[in-house]
Amino acid sequence: MIEILTNAEMAEADRLTIAGGVAGLTLMENAGSVVAETVAARLPVGSRVAVLAGPGNNGGDGFVAARQLAKRGYAATILLVGALEKLKGDAAASAKAWNGPIAAAAPAGLAGADVVVDALFGAGLDRPVDGVARTMIEAVNAQGAPVVAVDLPSGINGNSGAVMGVAARAAQTVTFFRKKPGHLLMPGRAYCGATSVVPIGIADAVLTRIAPHTFENVPELWRRTFPVPRPEGHKYSRGHVVIVSGPSWSTGAARLAARGALRAGAGLVTIASPREALAVNAAANLAIMVRPVDGAAELSRFLADPRFNALALGPGLGVGEQTCELVLAALAGERAVVLDADAITSFAEAPQRLAGALKARRDKSTVLTPHDGEFSRYFNVLDEQTKAGSKLDRARLGTELTGAVVLLKGADTVVAASDGRASIAANAPAYLATAGAGDVLTGIVTGLLAQGMPAFEAASAAVWLHGEAARAFGLGLIAEDIPEMLPGVYRAFLG
Repeated sequence: MIEILTNAEMAEADRLTIAGGVAGLTLMENAGSVVAETVAARLPVGSRVAVLAGPGNNGGDGFVAARQLAKRGYAATILLVGALEKLKGDAAASAKAWNGPIAAAAPAGLAGADVVVDALFGAGLDRPVDGVARTMIEAVNAQGAPVVAVDLPSGINGNSGAVMGVAARAAQTVTFFRKKPGHLLMPGRAYCGATSVVPIGIADAVLTRIAPHTFENVPELWRRTFPVPRPEGHKYSRGHVVIVSGPSWSTGAARLAARGALRAGAGLVTIASPREALAVNAAANLAIMVRPVDGAAELSRFLADPRFNALALGPGLGVGEQTCELVLAALAGERAVVLDADAITSFAEAPQRLAGALKARRDKSTVLTPHDGEFSRYFNVLDEQTKAGSKLDRARLGTELTGAVVLLKGADTVVAASDGRASIAANAPAYLATAGAGDVLTGIVTGLLAQGMPAFEAASAAVWLHGEAARAFGLGLIAEDIPEMLPGVYRAFLG
């Protein structure tokens, strides 16, 4: 289950299911029942459960959960936000079927609870939380019992992951059919705790009608295109990567990228080095070759060799006109190109200069790998609309403006392609935030491109591999460790 559904797409999945003959009340019964099962798995029979129920269908799920828990022998109480008589449709029917205690929502109602079921708002919230609802969310966060959230912690926007003023912090979140962007995008993901996706009677066939374009970044998304060495292959068939190095005092970034490309499986990797940095680069590398290349004209001549089929620029390259000229020389060719860091920021004062060159390459593999700061420095000048919206929205707009695949880095890295597809990663550990980690990621992307992997899949796979390598190493990780963990990740991944 890798598809991710927006709130509107999830509503359409419900509508299609109901139109196909499954009653909405049946979906609600199924949803509330699995929430009850989740609570029962955490606590022994007889435990006290406070169910915070809202005025919509999420609250209806809460009524069902309370009824099912009471049948199992739990002491369940409904704390209702809003008037009981104002409940409508399936939520009203579920409330009518509940014959246990109902109290107006107040912080005192949480006292003594062994677990709190958050069935207040779910994923559909699109306005700031206020009034009694805000008071109750704050009280839920202040009390000590674990919180099980229904669909999404209340206060989190399902489409963006944004906190709408205040949000419940859940130990566990139970969502239905497919995840929403808010389960994966930060800060929403941090509020969810452990998230489980459960079936409630919606058939996978509805996805054909909905045609979602957003996916969780897991191997199922890109496995079919992943390059696996073949017995008849050789190093030249696995591609030749070029990493353009900066001056002698900043060669480390290029060397990290080169190591990442080599460990990612590229057959050969060469650092194109300024002559003044040649000795440093040559002394620090064994399997990675080093060649003297100074300036854009010399880079163009060097890249005339068609065996160089993937190129990365940016890490440690320096910001300025010389970098702009190197980038434009690289983009003029046919090979795959990855632009990171300084290669993007150097165009901040003339963003259309880069955008034009990128648009001319729409039919070629081009990947931009900025972090949030680099994205803002370039894209916010290119188009102010990139300041607004979720991380997913901004990455998608970035690729619309340039034609390139945009890999927007962070704890919730988003990869967006010009055909509308996007992936969201959730496997990056906190300790991956270390100097040079992004340079290694650039190298991994380039190494996969060199082996013929399509740009969107290569970028998504690189993000996942990068996160898994960091997880495999653990605390104390530094950038140099990441490439060395890739063989173990490959063994586990490829079996």
